Amino acid sequence: MNKGVNLTYQVEDKPKFPQILVFALQQLLAIMAATIAVPGIVNRVTGSNMSTSAALFGAGVGTLVYLLFTKFKSPVFLGSSFAFLASMFAAFAGGVSMSAGYVGLIIGAALAGLVYVVIAIIVKFAGTKWIDKLMPAVVIGPTVAIIGLSLAGNAIKDLVGGSDTVAYAIWDANNTTWIMNGEAIACLVCGIVALAVTIICSVFGKKMLKMIPFVIGILAGYAVGTIFTVCGVKVIDFSLFNKMQWYPDFTFLSAFASEPISFGADGFWAYFGMIAVAYVPVAFVVFAEHLADHKNLSSIINKNLLDKPGLHRTLLGDGVGSMVGAFFGGCPNTTYGESVGCVAISGNASVITILYTACMAIVISFIGPFSTFLATIPPCVMGGVCIALYGFIAVSGLKMIQGVDLNENSNLFVVSVILIAGVGSLSMTFGKIKLTAIACALILGILTNLLCSKARKNKEKAQEEPQENENK
Repeated sequence: MNKGVNLTYQVEDKPKFPQILVFALQQLLAIMAATIAVPGIVNRVTGSNMSTSAALFGAGVGTLVYLLFTKFKSPVFLGSSFAFLASMFAAFAGGVSMSAGYVGLIIGAALAGLVYVVIAIIVKFAGTKWIDKLMPAVVIGPTVAIIGLSLAGNAIKDLVGGSDTVAYAIWDANNTTWIMNGEAIACLVCGIVALAVTIICSVFGKKMLKMIPFVIGILAGYAVGTIFTVCGVKVIDFSLFNKMQWYPDFTFLSAFASEPISFGADGFWAYFGMIAVAYVPVAFVVFAEHLADHKNLSSIINKNLLDKPGLHRTLLGDGVGSMVGAFFGGCPNTTYGESVGCVAISGNASVITILYTACMAIVISFIGPFSTFLATIPPCVMGGVCIALYGFIAVSGLKMIQGVDLNENSNLFVVSVILIAGVGSLSMTFGKIKLTAIACALILGILTNLLCSKARKNKEKAQEEPQENENK
Protein backbone atom coordinates (compact mmCIF):
# COMPACT_ATOMS: atom_id res chain seq x y z
CA MET A 1 0.00 0.00 0.00
CA ASN A 2 1.18 3.53 -0.79
CA LYS A 3 2.41 5.71 2.02
CA GLY A 4 -0.60 7.55 3.40
CA VAL A 5 -1.14 11.18 4.29
CA ASN A 6 0.95 12.59 7.13
CA LEU A 7 -1.83 12.35 9.71
CA THR A 8 -1.90 14.35 12.93
CA TYR A 9 -4.51 12.02 14.43
CA GLN A 10 -4.66 8.33 13.54
CA VAL A 11 -7.88 6.33 13.43
CA GLU A 12 -7.66 5.22 17.06
CA ASP A 13 -6.53 8.61 18.47
CA LYS A 14 -8.81 10.70 20.67
CA PRO A 15 -8.36 14.48 20.39
CA LYS A 16 -9.41 16.68 23.30
CA PHE A 17 -13.14 17.27 23.65
CA PRO A 18 -13.19 20.93 22.48
CA GLN A 19 -11.09 19.97 19.45
CA ILE A 20 -13.39 17.07 18.58
CA LEU A 21 -16.38 19.41 18.48
CA VAL A 22 -14.64 21.71 15.99
CA PHE A 23 -13.40 18.75 13.90
CA ALA A 24 -16.92 17.30 13.88
CA LEU A 25 -18.37 20.63 12.75
CA GLN A 26 -15.86 20.68 9.89
CA GLN A 27 -16.90 17.19 8.77
CA LEU A 28 -20.56 18.22 9.03
CA LEU A 29 -19.96 21.29 6.87
CA ALA A 30 -18.17 19.14 4.28
CA ILE A 31 -21.07 16.70 3.88
CA MET A 32 -24.12 18.76 4.76
CA ALA A 33 -24.76 20.54 1.45
CA ALA A 34 -24.98 17.29 -0.51
CA THR A 35 -26.89 15.45 2.23
CA ILE A 36 -29.75 17.95 2.38
CA ALA A 37 -29.74 18.56 -1.39
CA VAL A 38 -31.15 15.09 -2.18
CA PRO A 39 -34.54 15.52 -0.44
CA GLY A 40 -34.77 19.03 -1.90
CA ILE A 41 -34.35 17.68 -5.44
CA VAL A 42 -36.89 14.90 -4.85
CA ASN A 43 -39.40 17.45 -3.52
CA ARG A 44 -39.05 19.66 -6.60
CA VAL A 45 -39.46 16.75 -9.02
CA THR A 46 -42.20 14.75 -7.28
CA GLY A 47 -44.08 17.38 -5.28
CA SER A 48 -43.38 15.47 -2.06
CA ASN A 49 -42.54 17.13 1.24
CA MET A 50 -39.45 15.30 2.44
CA SER A 51 -37.68 17.06 5.31
CA THR A 52 -34.04 18.12 4.97
CA SER A 53 -33.72 17.99 8.75
CA ALA A 54 -34.98 14.41 8.72
CA ALA A 55 -32.42 13.56 6.03
CA LEU A 56 -29.70 14.98 8.28
CA PHE A 57 -31.08 12.95 11.19
CA GLY A 58 -31.14 9.80 9.04
CA ALA A 59 -27.56 10.38 7.89
CA GLY A 60 -26.42 10.70 11.50
CA VAL A 61 -28.20 7.52 12.60
CA GLY A 62 -27.00 5.64 9.52
CA THR A 63 -23.41 6.65 10.26
CA LEU A 64 -23.72 5.38 13.84
CA VAL A 65 -24.88 2.02 12.46
CA TYR A 66 -21.93 1.97 10.05
CA LEU A 67 -19.46 2.69 12.86
CA LEU A 68 -20.88 -0.14 14.96
CA PHE A 69 -20.60 -2.66 12.13
CA THR A 70 -17.03 -1.57 11.31
CA LYS A 71 -15.96 -1.69 14.97
CA PHE A 72 -15.01 2.01 14.83
CA LYS A 73 -12.14 1.29 12.42
CA SER A 74 -13.30 3.26 9.35
CA PRO A 75 -13.48 7.08 9.64
CA VAL A 76 -16.07 8.03 7.02
CA PHE A 77 -19.51 9.63 7.16
CA LEU A 78 -22.63 8.30 5.40
CA GLY A 79 -24.89 10.83 3.68
CA SER A 80 -27.80 10.93 1.23
CA SER A 81 -26.91 9.18 -2.02
CA PHE A 82 -27.42 10.99 -5.34
CA ALA A 83 -27.18 7.66 -7.17
CA PHE A 84 -30.71 6.74 -6.03
CA LEU A 85 -32.42 9.95 -7.20
CA ALA A 86 -34.08 8.33 -10.24
CA SER A 87 -35.10 5.40 -8.02
CA MET A 88 -36.70 7.78 -5.53
CA PHE A 89 -38.56 9.54 -8.34
CA ALA A 90 -39.97 6.16 -9.37
CA ALA A 91 -41.39 5.62 -5.88
CA PHE A 92 -43.84 8.50 -6.45
CA ALA A 93 -44.71 7.62 -10.07
CA GLY A 94 -47.48 5.46 -11.49
CA GLY A 95 -50.50 7.05 -9.82
CA VAL A 96 -49.64 5.95 -6.29
CA SER A 97 -50.64 8.07 -3.30
CA MET A 98 -48.06 10.24 -1.55
CA SER A 99 -48.14 7.93 1.47
CA ALA A 100 -47.49 4.93 -0.81
CA GLY A 101 -44.55 6.86 -2.27
CA TYR A 102 -42.99 7.10 1.18
CA VAL A 103 -43.59 3.37 1.65
CA GLY A 104 -41.77 2.87 -1.65
CA LEU A 105 -38.78 4.85 -0.38
CA ILE A 106 -38.46 2.56 2.63
CA ILE A 107 -38.99 -0.63 0.59
CA GLY A 108 -36.44 0.49 -1.99
CA ALA A 109 -33.83 1.32 0.64
CA ALA A 110 -34.42 -2.07 2.28
CA LEU A 111 -33.92 -3.87 -1.05
CA ALA A 112 -30.77 -1.88 -1.82
CA GLY A 113 -29.41 -2.62 1.65
CA LEU A 114 -30.20 -6.30 1.14
CA VAL A 115 -27.98 -6.29 -1.95
CA TYR A 116 -25.12 -5.08 0.25
CA VAL A 117 -25.86 -7.79 2.80
CA VAL A 118 -25.75 -10.50 0.12
CA ILE A 119 -22.46 -9.18 -1.29
CA ALA A 120 -21.06 -8.96 2.25
CA ILE A 121 -21.88 -12.64 2.86
CA ILE A 122 -20.16 -13.60 -0.41
CA VAL A 123 -17.09 -11.54 0.52
CA LYS A 124 -17.03 -13.07 4.00
CA PHE A 125 -16.69 -16.60 2.62
CA ALA A 126 -14.89 -15.93 -0.68
CA GLY A 127 -12.47 -13.27 0.58
CA THR A 128 -11.35 -10.15 -1.31
CA LYS A 129 -8.62 -11.56 -3.57
CA TRP A 130 -11.06 -11.85 -6.47
CA ILE A 131 -11.83 -8.14 -6.06
CA ASP A 132 -8.12 -7.29 -6.11
CA LYS A 133 -7.74 -9.25 -9.34
CA LEU A 134 -10.86 -7.76 -10.89
CA MET A 135 -10.13 -4.22 -9.75
CA PRO A 136 -6.40 -3.71 -9.14
CA ALA A 137 -4.76 -0.31 -8.57
CA VAL A 138 -4.68 0.40 -12.31
CA VAL A 139 -8.52 0.25 -12.28
CA ILE A 140 -9.40 1.65 -8.85
CA GLY A 141 -6.90 4.55 -8.94
CA PRO A 142 -8.34 6.39 -11.96
CA THR A 143 -11.87 5.50 -10.82
CA VAL A 144 -11.26 7.31 -7.52
CA ALA A 145 -9.82 10.21 -9.51
CA ILE A 146 -13.03 10.30 -11.55
CA ILE A 147 -15.10 10.57 -8.36
CA GLY A 148 -13.32 13.84 -7.62
CA LEU A 149 -13.28 15.06 -11.22
CA SER A 150 -16.97 14.26 -11.73
CA LEU A 151 -17.77 16.64 -8.88
CA ALA A 152 -15.70 19.45 -10.39
CA GLY A 153 -18.65 20.80 -12.37
CA ASN A 154 -20.74 20.97 -9.19
CA ALA A 155 -18.06 23.01 -7.42
CA ILE A 156 -17.78 25.51 -10.28
CA LYS A 157 -21.55 25.76 -10.70
CA ASP A 158 -21.89 26.48 -6.99
CA LEU A 159 -19.09 29.03 -7.24
CA VAL A 160 -20.68 31.10 -10.02
CA GLY A 161 -24.00 29.47 -10.96
CA GLY A 162 -25.90 29.87 -7.72
CA SER A 163 -28.99 28.12 -6.37
CA ASP A 164 -32.78 28.35 -6.45
CA THR A 165 -32.81 31.15 -3.88
CA VAL A 166 -29.80 33.24 -4.93
CA ALA A 167 -29.40 34.46 -8.53
CA TYR A 168 -25.84 34.24 -9.82
CA ALA A 169 -24.45 34.03 -13.34
CA ILE A 170 -26.20 32.24 -16.20
CA TRP A 171 -24.94 30.25 -19.18
CA ASP A 172 -24.85 32.06 -22.50
CA ALA A 173 -27.04 30.95 -25.42
CA ASN A 174 -24.42 28.47 -26.61
CA ASN A 175 -23.79 27.04 -23.11
CA THR A 176 -20.09 27.81 -23.47
CA THR A 177 -19.42 30.41 -20.78
CA TRP A 178 -20.95 32.11 -17.76
CA ILE A 179 -22.51 35.57 -18.19
CA MET A 180 -21.46 37.39 -15.03
CA ASN A 181 -23.67 39.94 -13.28
CA GLY A 182 -23.06 41.95 -10.13
CA GLU A 183 -24.26 39.20 -7.81
CA ALA A 184 -22.14 36.62 -9.62
CA ILE A 185 -18.99 38.72 -9.25
CA ALA A 186 -19.70 39.23 -5.53
CA CYS A 187 -20.31 35.50 -5.07
CA LEU A 188 -17.15 34.67 -6.98
CA VAL A 189 -15.23 36.92 -4.59
CA CYS A 190 -16.79 35.14 -1.58
CA GLY A 191 -15.88 31.72 -2.98
CA ILE A 192 -12.31 32.72 -3.79
CA VAL A 193 -11.91 34.19 -0.30
CA ALA A 194 -13.18 30.92 1.22
CA LEU A 195 -10.76 28.92 -0.95
CA ALA A 196 -7.80 31.22 -0.26
CA VAL A 197 -8.35 31.18 3.52
CA THR A 198 -8.71 27.38 3.44
CA ILE A 199 -5.41 27.04 1.57
CA ILE A 200 -3.60 29.51 3.84
CA CYS A 201 -4.81 27.75 7.00
CA SER A 202 -3.88 24.32 5.66
CA VAL A 203 -0.45 25.28 4.29
CA PHE A 204 0.74 27.97 6.71
CA GLY A 205 -1.42 27.34 9.77
CA LYS A 206 -0.08 25.96 13.04
CA LYS A 207 -1.55 23.22 15.16
CA MET A 208 -5.35 23.62 15.48
CA LEU A 209 -5.63 26.19 12.69
CA LYS A 210 -4.02 23.73 10.26
CA MET A 211 -6.56 21.05 11.14
CA ILE A 212 -9.75 23.08 10.62
CA PRO A 213 -9.10 24.90 7.35
CA PHE A 214 -12.66 24.30 6.10
CA VAL A 215 -14.30 25.84 9.16
CA ILE A 216 -12.14 28.97 8.93
CA GLY A 217 -12.49 29.21 5.16
CA ILE A 218 -16.28 28.85 5.21
CA LEU A 219 -16.66 31.39 8.02
CA ALA A 220 -14.44 33.85 6.13
CA GLY A 221 -16.50 33.45 2.95
CA TYR A 222 -19.73 33.75 4.95
CA ALA A 223 -18.50 36.98 6.57
CA VAL A 224 -17.69 38.53 3.18
CA GLY A 225 -21.06 37.35 1.86
CA THR A 226 -22.82 39.00 4.80
CA ILE A 227 -21.09 42.30 4.02
CA PHE A 228 -22.16 42.11 0.38
CA THR A 229 -25.75 41.24 1.35
CA VAL A 230 -26.00 44.10 3.87
CA CYS A 231 -24.71 46.45 1.16
CA GLY A 232 -27.50 45.38 -1.19
CA VAL A 233 -25.82 42.65 -3.26
CA LYS A 234 -27.70 39.45 -2.39
CA VAL A 235 -25.28 36.64 -1.67
CA ILE A 236 -26.89 35.03 1.39
CA ASP A 237 -30.59 34.23 1.57
CA PHE A 238 -31.46 35.24 5.13
CA SER A 239 -35.18 34.75 4.35
CA LEU A 240 -34.66 31.08 5.17
CA PHE A 241 -34.93 32.05 8.84
CA ASN A 242 -38.55 33.09 8.19
CA LYS A 243 -39.30 29.50 7.10
CA MET A 244 -37.27 27.91 9.86
CA GLN A 245 -38.13 24.31 10.74
CA TRP A 246 -37.69 23.71 14.46
CA TYR A 247 -37.58 19.91 14.42
CA PRO A 248 -37.25 17.08 11.90
CA ASP A 249 -40.51 16.35 10.11
CA PHE A 250 -40.55 12.59 9.60
CA THR A 251 -42.87 13.12 6.66
CA PHE A 252 -43.87 9.53 6.05
CA LEU A 253 -45.31 9.23 9.57
CA SER A 254 -47.61 12.20 9.07
CA ALA A 255 -48.47 10.98 5.56
CA PHE A 256 -49.52 7.57 6.89
CA ALA A 257 -51.72 9.23 9.50
CA SER A 258 -53.42 11.70 7.15
CA GLU A 259 -53.74 9.84 3.85
CA PRO A 260 -54.77 6.27 2.93
CA ILE A 261 -52.14 4.21 1.16
CA SER A 262 -52.92 3.50 -2.48
CA PHE A 263 -50.49 1.53 -4.63
CA GLY A 264 -52.19 2.40 -7.91
CA ALA A 265 -54.42 0.40 -10.23
CA ASP A 266 -52.09 -2.61 -10.46
CA GLY A 267 -51.80 -3.15 -6.71
CA PHE A 268 -48.97 -3.65 -4.22
CA TRP A 269 -47.01 -6.43 -5.94
CA ALA A 270 -46.76 -4.59 -9.24
CA TYR A 271 -45.60 -1.51 -7.34
CA PHE A 272 -43.12 -3.64 -5.36
CA GLY A 273 -41.70 -5.04 -8.61
CA MET A 274 -41.26 -1.54 -10.03
CA ILE A 275 -39.44 -0.42 -6.88
CA ALA A 276 -37.19 -3.50 -6.98
CA VAL A 277 -36.23 -2.81 -10.61
CA ALA A 278 -35.57 0.85 -9.76
CA TYR A 279 -33.40 0.25 -6.66
CA VAL A 280 -31.59 -3.11 -6.87
CA PRO A 281 -29.43 -2.49 -9.99
CA VAL A 282 -28.40 0.91 -8.63
CA ALA A 283 -27.20 -0.79 -5.43
CA PHE A 284 -24.63 -2.71 -7.48
CA VAL A 285 -23.45 0.57 -9.00
CA VAL A 286 -23.10 2.15 -5.55
CA PHE A 287 -21.16 -0.93 -4.42
CA ALA A 288 -18.45 0.03 -6.93
CA GLU A 289 -18.34 3.54 -5.48
CA HIS A 290 -18.26 2.07 -1.96
CA LEU A 291 -15.23 -0.01 -2.92
CA ALA A 292 -13.48 2.97 -4.52
CA ASP A 293 -14.12 5.19 -1.49
CA HIS A 294 -12.72 2.60 0.92
CA LYS A 295 -9.67 1.92 -1.23
CA ASN A 296 -9.08 5.66 -1.35
CA LEU A 297 -9.51 6.02 2.41
CA SER A 298 -7.20 3.05 2.93
CA SER A 299 -4.46 4.77 0.93
CA ILE A 300 -4.91 7.96 2.97
CA ILE A 301 -4.71 6.33 6.41
CA ASN A 302 -2.22 3.66 5.23
CA LYS A 303 -4.41 0.83 6.55
CA ASN A 304 -6.22 -1.68 4.37
CA LEU A 305 -9.86 -1.35 5.40
CA LEU A 306 -10.79 -4.22 3.08
CA ASP A 307 -8.83 -6.52 5.42
CA LYS A 308 -9.48 -4.84 8.75
CA PRO A 309 -12.28 -4.37 9.71
CA GLY A 310 -13.00 -6.14 6.41
CA LEU A 311 -14.98 -5.36 3.29
CA HIS A 312 -17.86 -7.52 4.54
CA ARG A 313 -18.17 -5.29 7.61
CA THR A 314 -18.02 -2.02 5.66
CA LEU A 315 -20.66 -3.37 3.29
CA LEU A 316 -22.93 -4.45 6.14
CA GLY A 317 -22.45 -1.08 7.84
CA ASP A 318 -23.22 0.78 4.63
CA GLY A 319 -26.19 -1.41 3.73
CA VAL A 320 -27.88 -1.55 7.13
CA GLY A 321 -26.97 2.09 7.80
CA SER A 322 -28.66 3.00 4.53
CA MET A 323 -31.81 1.12 5.52
CA VAL A 324 -31.99 2.83 8.91
CA GLY A 325 -31.20 6.25 7.48
CA ALA A 326 -33.92 5.92 4.83
CA PHE A 327 -36.46 4.83 7.45
CA PHE A 328 -36.06 8.21 9.17
CA GLY A 329 -35.11 10.50 6.30
CA GLY A 330 -36.30 8.71 3.16
CA CYS A 331 -32.88 8.84 1.48
CA PRO A 332 -30.60 5.80 1.11
CA ASN A 333 -27.14 6.66 2.41
CA THR A 334 -23.67 6.03 1.06
CA THR A 335 -20.10 6.76 2.08
CA TYR A 336 -19.14 10.31 1.15
CA GLY A 337 -16.08 11.27 -0.88
CA GLU A 338 -16.35 14.72 0.75
CA SER A 339 -15.78 13.07 4.13
CA VAL A 340 -12.75 11.18 2.81
CA GLY A 341 -11.35 14.38 1.31
CA CYS A 342 -11.82 16.16 4.63
CA VAL A 343 -9.74 13.46 6.35
CA ALA A 344 -6.97 13.91 3.77
CA ILE A 345 -6.81 17.71 3.95
CA SER A 346 -7.15 18.07 7.73
CA GLY A 347 -4.85 15.15 8.56
CA ASN A 348 -7.42 13.99 11.11
CA ALA A 349 -8.48 10.35 10.70
CA SER A 350 -9.79 9.96 14.26
CA VAL A 351 -12.92 7.84 14.07
CA ILE A 352 -14.16 9.56 17.24
CA THR A 353 -14.55 12.67 15.09
CA ILE A 354 -16.95 10.78 12.82
CA LEU A 355 -18.86 9.55 15.88
CA TYR A 356 -19.27 13.12 17.12
CA THR A 357 -20.21 14.27 13.61
CA ALA A 358 -23.02 11.71 13.51
CA CYS A 359 -24.26 12.77 16.94
CA MET A 360 -23.97 16.43 15.95
CA ALA A 361 -26.04 15.82 12.81
CA ILE A 362 -28.76 14.20 14.93
CA VAL A 363 -28.76 17.00 17.52
CA ILE A 364 -28.63 19.82 14.96
CA SER A 365 -31.62 18.36 13.12
CA PHE A 366 -33.66 19.33 16.23
CA ILE A 367 -32.15 22.82 16.57
CA GLY A 368 -33.95 25.01 14.05
CA PRO A 369 -31.79 28.17 14.22
CA PHE A 370 -28.49 26.33 13.87
CA SER A 371 -29.60 24.00 11.08
CA THR A 372 -31.07 27.01 9.27
CA PHE A 373 -27.80 28.91 9.70
CA LEU A 374 -25.98 26.02 8.07
CA ALA A 375 -28.54 26.05 5.25
CA THR A 376 -27.85 29.76 4.63
CA ILE A 377 -24.18 29.12 3.84
CA PRO A 378 -24.21 30.28 0.21
CA PRO A 379 -23.37 27.83 -2.58
CA CYS A 380 -20.51 30.06 -3.73
CA VAL A 381 -18.71 29.64 -0.40
CA MET A 382 -19.14 25.86 -0.47
CA GLY A 383 -18.08 25.86 -4.12
CA GLY A 384 -14.87 27.65 -3.20
CA VAL A 385 -13.80 25.17 -0.53
CA CYS A 386 -15.02 22.21 -2.61
CA ILE A 387 -12.52 23.09 -5.34
CA ALA A 388 -9.86 21.95 -2.88
CA LEU A 389 -11.99 19.15 -1.41
CA TYR A 390 -12.85 17.48 -4.71
CA GLY A 391 -9.34 18.09 -6.00
CA PHE A 392 -7.89 16.12 -3.10
CA ILE A 393 -10.18 13.19 -3.92
CA ALA A 394 -8.96 13.22 -7.54
CA VAL A 395 -5.30 13.47 -6.54
CA SER A 396 -5.72 10.63 -4.01
CA GLY A 397 -6.83 8.40 -6.88
CA LEU A 398 -3.88 9.40 -9.02
CA LYS A 399 -1.53 8.57 -6.13
CA MET A 400 -2.80 4.99 -6.27
CA ILE A 401 -1.29 4.50 -9.72
CA GLN A 402 2.15 5.82 -8.79
CA GLY A 403 3.45 2.27 -8.69
CA VAL A 404 1.81 1.32 -12.00
CA ASP A 405 4.10 1.21 -15.06
CA LEU A 406 2.34 3.54 -17.48
CA ASN A 407 5.03 2.90 -20.09
CA GLU A 408 3.20 -0.37 -20.66
CA ASN A 409 0.34 0.08 -23.11
CA SER A 410 -1.63 -2.60 -21.30
CA ASN A 411 -1.77 -0.30 -18.26
CA LEU A 412 -2.00 2.93 -20.21
CA PHE A 413 -5.10 1.81 -22.06
CA VAL A 414 -6.91 0.94 -18.80
CA VAL A 415 -6.21 4.32 -17.20
CA SER A 416 -7.01 6.19 -20.43
CA VAL A 417 -10.37 4.49 -20.93
CA ILE A 418 -11.47 5.17 -17.35
CA LEU A 419 -10.39 8.82 -17.34
CA ILE A 420 -11.95 9.71 -20.68
CA ALA A 421 -15.19 7.81 -20.04
CA GLY A 422 -15.48 9.46 -16.61
CA VAL A 423 -14.49 13.01 -17.58
CA GLY A 424 -16.67 12.72 -20.69
CA SER A 425 -19.62 11.81 -18.40
CA LEU A 426 -20.52 8.60 -20.20
CA SER A 427 -23.75 7.39 -18.62
CA MET A 428 -26.51 5.04 -19.73
CA THR A 429 -30.18 4.77 -18.86
CA PHE A 430 -32.22 1.58 -19.23
CA GLY A 431 -35.80 2.38 -18.28
CA LYS A 432 -35.65 3.51 -14.66
CA ILE A 433 -32.11 2.21 -14.23
CA LYS A 434 -29.29 4.69 -14.71
CA LEU A 435 -25.60 3.79 -14.82
CA THR A 436 -23.68 6.82 -13.62
CA ALA A 437 -20.52 8.07 -15.32
CA ILE A 438 -18.45 6.57 -12.49
CA ALA A 439 -20.12 3.17 -12.89
CA CYS A 440 -19.72 3.19 -16.68
CA ALA A 441 -16.07 4.23 -16.41
CA LEU A 442 -15.41 1.48 -13.87
CA ILE A 443 -17.14 -1.20 -15.97
CA LEU A 444 -15.20 -0.18 -19.08
CA GLY A 445 -12.00 -0.13 -17.02
CA ILE A 446 -12.61 -3.65 -15.72
CA LEU A 447 -13.33 -4.97 -19.21
CA THR A 448 -10.25 -3.23 -20.64
CA ASN A 449 -8.10 -4.58 -17.82
CA LEU A 450 -9.35 -8.13 -18.46
CA LEU A 451 -8.59 -7.68 -22.15
CA CYS A 452 -5.08 -6.38 -21.49
CA SER A 453 -4.22 -8.69 -18.59
CA LYS A 454 -3.39 -11.53 -20.96
CA ALA A 455 -0.75 -9.35 -22.64
CA ARG A 456 0.79 -8.56 -19.25
CA LYS A 457 0.85 -12.23 -18.31
CA ASN A 458 2.48 -13.18 -21.62
CA LYS A 459 5.17 -10.53 -21.13
CA GLU A 460 5.82 -11.63 -17.55
CA LYS A 461 6.07 -15.25 -18.74
CA ALA A 462 8.49 -14.26 -21.51
CA GLN A 463 10.67 -12.44 -18.97
CA GLU A 464 10.65 -15.42 -16.61
CA GLU A 465 11.73 -17.99 -19.23
CA PRO A 466 15.26 -16.55 -19.86
CA GLN A 467 15.76 -16.33 -16.13
CA GLU A 468 14.78 -19.98 -15.70
CA ASN A 469 17.18 -21.00 -18.51
CA GLU A 470 20.03 -19.14 -16.82
CA ASN A 471 19.33 -20.88 -13.53
CA LYS A 472 19.47 -24.25 -15.27
